[in-house]
Amino acid sequence: MAAPDEMAESDTAKITEAEELSCSESGDRGGTAVAEDLVPQAEGYEAPSQSSVSNGGGSEADREMVELKIIWNKNKYDVKLPLDSTGANLKQKIHTLTGLPPAMQKVMYKGLLSEEKTLRDIRVTNGAKIMVVGSTINDVLAVTTPKESIQQEVKAEDSTKEPLCRQKQHRKVLDKGKPEDVMPAVTGVQERLPTVPLSGMYNKTGGKVRLTFKLEQDQLWIGTKERTEKIPMGSIKNVITEPIEGHDDYHMMAFQLGPTEASYYWVYWVPTQYVDAIKDTVLGKWQYF
Repeated sequence: MAAPDEMAESDTAKITEAEELSCSESGDRGGTAVAEDLVPQAEGYEAPSQSSVSNGGGSEADREMVELKIIWNKNKYDVKLPLDSTGANLKQKIHTLTGLPPAMQKVMYKGLLSEEKTLRDIRVTNGAKIMVVGSTINDVLAVTTPKESIQQEVKAEDSTKEPLCRQKQHRKVLDKGKPEDVMPAVTGVQERLPTVPLSGMYNKTGGKVRLTFKLEQDQLWIGTKERTEKIPMGSIKNVITEPIEGHDDYHMMAFQLGPTEASYYWVYWVPTQYVDAIKDTVLGKWQYF
């Protein structure tokens, strides 16, 4: 049998061991409680950040987006923009994609796009096709110089020739008189191209002809009773005009489709208020649009 002192020491050791175990468990529980207390604090810290992002309105997730297909120079670009983007914003995006400066762009969606209106204002929908017409700076420099040279040569020749309307080839058409259904002329003003074709005019054979300017396709359509010729505006080298004697409110006009005078396509009885707009549109000047 163990001595009383040994039994006392043994009991004391067991009590001490039990207290240490109790403290250890208490410490673990305390540590767990502290850890558990930290978890909601961490979540609480992140929540304001998420809230500030969602309420700021700056991310695409919080803005209504629209998918567009940009078509320029036979190239197609898929674009996604906020529905509240303006026409000016769209032009900047097009510039990024194509290198085409905004000032050189004609953007078409159900007519010419306004820079001030938003995509929402003009009712753009997902998948809408946006037509873009225009030339880069390099294209303009490459094309403008030859055209200007041709125009100067024509002016020099015109100064030494008799008026076009007196030449025999033109007199046979002009002698038919003014067509009854030609569009009215307004003198002393310059107007934009009408939204309808210019009609009621004569061509060099005396047949009726109409001119349709397809800005979204950068084409001039010359229509007669027999057919319609679709001519890229960039292929027209010059536009020649002269008032008709005795009818200064109307012009005779030629579109130069090739290198020589044989390529001229003549149109007679063009209302004078549209002459400058036609020349500027065909030769690549955009100040009227």
